[in-house]
Amino acid sequence: MMIVMKPTATEEDIQAVVERIEGCGARAHLSRGEEVTVIGAVGDREHVQRLGLEGHVGVSQVVPILKPYKLSSSQFSHGRRTVIEIDGRRVGGDNFSLIAGPCTVESRDQLMTAARAVSDAGASMLRGGAYKPRSSPYSFQGLGQEGLRLLAEAKAETGLPIVTELMDARDVEAISEVADVIQIGARNMQNYPLLAELGRTGLPVLLKRGLSATLEELLMAAEYVLKEGNPNVMLCERGIRTFETAYRFTLDITAVPMLKELSHLPVIVDPSHAPGRRDLVLPLSLAAAAAGADGIIVEVHPNPEEAICDGPQQLYADQFADYVEHVERAAAVAGKVLSAAA
Repeated sequence: MMIVMKPTATEEDIQAVVERIEGCGARAHLSRGEEVTVIGAVGDREHVQRLGLEGHVGVSQVVPILKPYKLSSSQFSHGRRTVIEIDGRRVGGDNFSLIAGPCTVESRDQLMTAARAVSDAGASMLRGGAYKPRSSPYSFQGLGQEGLRLLAEAKAETGLPIVTELMDARDVEAISEVADVIQIGARNMQNYPLLAELGRTGLPVLLKRGLSATLEELLMAAEYVLKEGNPNVMLCERGIRTFETAYRFTLDITAVPMLKELSHLPVIVDPSHAPGRRDLVLPLSLAAAAAGADGIIVEVHPNPEEAICDGPQQLYADQFADYVEHVERAAAVAGKVLSAAA
């Protein structure tokens, strides 16, 4: 249920409604706008309905949320889009975020060279994997703790917030000390205990769509993070598995405007993983930006030919500035400006 408060509702009125909701065993989630506060009541609908909140002081109306995903639904936000602030960078709204860096942290020289290149070109955040999910157990799995140390060093030099992937709940504490955004990869999109754990950290989460997941399944996965009280979730379209074999995955550009209709959460696009080819990254990036995406997460490497993994899809660091100019112009078509430090 969604309880819409009157513009004249006092803080006491709001807290009284919250107490009544929690008193029946449901959970209350507040969304405060400039004029109106909306309270989401997540729990047994019949119990909430019996509270008779329609007549409560300060309540304007009580609206049932029909979608199975409640907190990620655009209905819950009452028409407002979520904007997440990450170390001075804003994600969502009129802002376009450019998250760039190597697929995985391989060495200090590799990471620092890439970090300087993307920072100089105007990237909003630095991506890099310290822990990597690989299809083969014999493939390089990442540098682990050493990778996190190098990411912290890169942030100290460039000032860029860090985006890195979490695979195991046992690494939450170590990664949280370094990461400004925790990425959940496609393979872990439905790892619900891991998502709930992230919900309790409060750190921004970049949630990638599963290889064969529907948009509803993606939003239900986001719900696990939101339900624990963490409102800072970004949805990421990274390509889905279809019948097409000419490229690795099919990048679902239609998901961008559709997710914006269904949800209030920011939408990020990964143009690197879908094609698996460097030459297709720019066209897909332009399409994503023009379609209204709130940002792009792209792979950049000083020497892609020498990359330990995913070399063919990584952009050259010395060509990244030119890439940014093209993408920035496409984002402007959708009314967005590149997000930099405030």
